[in-house]
Amino acid sequence: MTNQAQGAESELPGKPTSASRTTLSHIMTGSDTNLLGTVHGGVIMKLVDDAAGAVAGRHSEGPAVTASMDEMAFLEPVRVGDLVHVKAQVNWTGRSSMEIGVRVLAERWNESTPATQVGSAYLVFAAVDADGKPRPVPPVIPESERDKRRYQEAEIRRTHRLARRRAIKELRARRVDEGSEHDGRR
Repeated sequence: MTNQAQGAESELPGKPTSASRTTLSHIMTGSDTNLLGTVHGGVIMKLVDDAAGAVAGRHSEGPAVTASMDEMAFLEPVRVGDLVHVKAQVNWTGRSSMEIGVRVLAERWNESTPATQVGSAYLVFAAVDADGKPRPVPPVIPESERDKRRYQEAEIRRTHRLARRRAIKELRARRVDEGSEHDGRR
């Protein structure tokens, strides 16, 4: 769906990508390490979720919950003493959902070398009301060519997520119909 078509569906005015973009920074300490002595991937994932949640809340102007995390990629290890910067922005919006793109950068806290990208992820957040029910979000308005590319790529990821979900539901329904699914697990 194009941004123009989406804007026509929404009663809310659109918001530019820059309106909710944010960076969360954190120095990694010994309590963040795994058994290999590098920063635990779960610590990085928590920072990613926190930054994405802030962006989703800003863009939707209210509570938003994590619906899914796609393509979390760890590109380089993060070490104790690294200053980690988690940069997040809205890439795409639907009726009540938003894809948030996140880049994770790290630099030594006591050196003047440029930060290196160490990870990236895409998360989908759903805006919710006080009862936890979906609520509408403003359309995102991509500002730069990079924002427009991210919007188009997000539409492709959404199509793939929905197709995967449909295929899994159909497979499970067939297995139940055949009598081979009885354990009640998802």
